Amino acid sequence: MKNLNILLIGGDARYLEVIDTLAADGANIYLIGYESASFDTPNIFHTKCENLDLHTIDAILLPVSGTDASGKIKTSFSDESIYLTEDMVTQTPKHCIICTGISNSFLDKITRSSNRRLVRLFARDDLAIYNSIPTAEGALSIAMEHTDYTIHGSSVMILGFGRVGITVARMFSAVGANVSVCVRKSADIARMKVMGLKPVRMKDLNQKIGNVDICINTIPHLVINSTVLSSMQQSALIIDLASSPGGVDFDFAKKHDIQTIHGLGLPGKVAPKTAGKVIAEVFTDVLAFNNN
Repeated sequence: MKNLNILLIGGDARYLEVIDTLAADGANIYLIGYESASFDTPNIFHTKCENLDLHTIDAILLPVSGTDASGKIKTSFSDESIYLTEDMVTQTPKHCIICTGISNSFLDKITRSSNRRLVRLFARDDLAIYNSIPTAEGALSIAMEHTDYTIHGSSVMILGFGRVGITVARMFSAVGANVSVCVRKSADIARMKVMGLKPVRMKDLNQKIGNVDICINTIPHLVINSTVLSSMQQSALIIDLASSPGGVDFDFAKKHDIQTIHGLGLPGKVAPKTAGKVIAEVFTDVLAFNNN
């Protein structure tokens, strides 16, 4: 990390921890979109696009959300409109990597056209597994805040048994909830039985969802549709942890007064310091691999 030149453009509270961590490792950190944030470390520099020599930059770190379709970047520490352009990327040295949380067609296009490596941090297993812990804690906090009964003893149905689903199931089970998990794969059912969880096959969801107090979705496509919602108790709470647009028919749920909460970006909301350390650790690994 020592003497690497890293440019951060935009970001939220998580990125304050990223900046401090990378600077402590000896990197020179250049910041665009952090006018309202102050740092005492001498190797952290506030700058503007027009004032920065992009030919010296070894890596660019974008916010978790990346850019919008026009290249605009979200920032929590500036009122200015900030854009990433293909010309900016082209000015970087050929070894420069572009890191983002998620990508879109705009980012894919400009990095492909400029022949620069694009790394989608949130597509990596290591970051997703680390992030599953604050995500599960956030889901538990939501459940406690939006119900008038204890989680202990309540009936909880989790849809999906991937990186997030496993951690959520473990956490709710640990506090005494009666946890069932809805999946398709036989291997997942075997793993659940070993963990003491109740497996439900996806084809049986409508029949099993009727007595559930809390339903937590982790599947990133529509699974809690109007048919499933019609089978649920009106008093049930649905927490959707899937990325936008989620896996719930929110309009139908609203019309039938079923409480739904789309828990987007929970790591950054419930534990920004921890989430920032995770991003910094994974980003450092990416840089180390790129420079070997």
